[in-house]
Amino acid sequence: MTLPTRFNFAEHLFALNRGRADRTAYIDDRGTLSYGQLEDRARRLAAALKAAGIRREERVLLLMLDGNDWPVSFLGCLYAGVVPVAVNTLLTPDDYAYMLDHSRAQAVLVSGALLPTLQQAMARGGHEVQALIVSQPAGTLPEGAQEFEAALAAAPPLASPAQTASDDPGFWLYSSGSTGKPKGTVHTHANLWWTAELYGKPVLGLTENDVCFSAAKMYFAYGLGNALTFPLSVGATVVLMAERPTPDATFRRWVEHKPTVFFGAPTGFAGMLASPKLPAREAVALRMCSSAGEALPGELAQRFKAHFGCEIIDGIGSTEMLHIFISNRPGDVRYGTTGRPVEGYEVELRGEDGRPVPDGEVGDLYIRGPSSALMYWNNREKSRETFQGGWTKSGDKYTRDADGYYTYAGRSDDMLKVSGIYVSPFEVEATLMQHPAVLEAAVIGKEDAEGLTKTKAFVVLKDGAAVTEEELKAFVKERLAPYKYPRFLEFVSELPKTATGKIQRFRLREREKQA
Repeated sequence: MTLPTRFNFAEHLFALNRGRADRTAYIDDRGTLSYGQLEDRARRLAAALKAAGIRREERVLLLMLDGNDWPVSFLGCLYAGVVPVAVNTLLTPDDYAYMLDHSRAQAVLVSGALLPTLQQAMARGGHEVQALIVSQPAGTLPEGAQEFEAALAAAPPLASPAQTASDDPGFWLYSSGSTGKPKGTVHTHANLWWTAELYGKPVLGLTENDVCFSAAKMYFAYGLGNALTFPLSVGATVVLMAERPTPDATFRRWVEHKPTVFFGAPTGFAGMLASPKLPAREAVALRMCSSAGEALPGELAQRFKAHFGCEIIDGIGSTEMLHIFISNRPGDVRYGTTGRPVEGYEVELRGEDGRPVPDGEVGDLYIRGPSSALMYWNNREKSRETFQGGWTKSGDKYTRDADGYYTYAGRSDDMLKVSGIYVSPFEVEATLMQHPAVLEAAVIGKEDAEGLTKTKAFVVLKDGAAVTEEELKAFVKERLAPYKYPRFLEFVSELPKTATGKIQRFRLREREKQA
């Protein structure tokens, strides 16, 4: 598969779907958006950005809740050849002040509900922009700002797309960053196309008859593929939700809009299965679910399938690789594993000496594939650590079995060495979650009285469930090697997580140091 030198991903999608102008592309809480309307509005936004003086390759901060204006904004930027910087909507004014300054964004596209936070950020950072376009403003606009609909109505659609190259910077995503400042990850126009061709079509098998719904928001690499790149590449319909993906909010969309493919994360699936409002199998139309963000416990996937008759295909992707590069496949799900490499990607597990490790041994995960980011903006040191020649170092540890299936062993900085042997926190967590009383668990290392590292588990119980520390310890002892069971165990009401639902074990380690 090859791309022409000149390639604009927005124009690519519009051309694919011009025969579906009346077909529904998006459904949000306010209404529907057809494929014809999507193209028209995106090209109008492109014209508005050009009229505001935003030039090719300049950055535009995209701080918007999931809704029909989000894909219009993202694709409008690509069409104009400007670079959307899609950012998490749950951050603080200080975070946005940093991102505005770091990206040197010349314009901001913002949801009205998020405008007060943005204004605080702009005041703190002192960063000035040429254009501020507000979707669904809640009150009076600040001086110089323009309402989204007024911006679209002010000029006819841009006649032709920017003549971008396939390897031109297309958009940025900021890494969720478990430690330190988030990194501006620079992706190309071609990277979106590659993820659709290598994963969205062959692995997910999406067609125009599918209705897709992603709990992961569109500002995440995972959500961007699920709710834009993949469905629009085949002419499918997408359900968008601005609110948090709580079990109740998710169930309402399942029942009302009947999505056929749902994209979630392990934390979300666990919460839904624990909910007393879990819909009956007959009330939904799911044919397949996808999980990413953190490894999916096999026990969780089996319970979900028993209830809905629907497989969850677990996979691993990253902001740096844009989407999933190791995955289970429909009809070929090996519970407890992340599956096999997606065709078009190469995977290696390397030891501390940089050499490949044999099957069964834990190694650092490296990936080579065409959707890798160009770099971290203005961060040469981290770029060189992560992007090594054609390979990308993921920061995850994995094992591979003799059949070529990969099993998650934790983040590189989360691995524990107990009695001189590496222990995967995830293995212990997954075992704890097999207990019927346990909703979630996180495991870290803790020094005992002799200064030796042992495992400590933080456990969240299901509502109304009860179990003792000793019962849980004995439960793990029966299933894992003796040195792996948690010598320390603490019950907590919740676990610290990133906005993507990944457990922040470093926060638990910090808490232990302060105790």
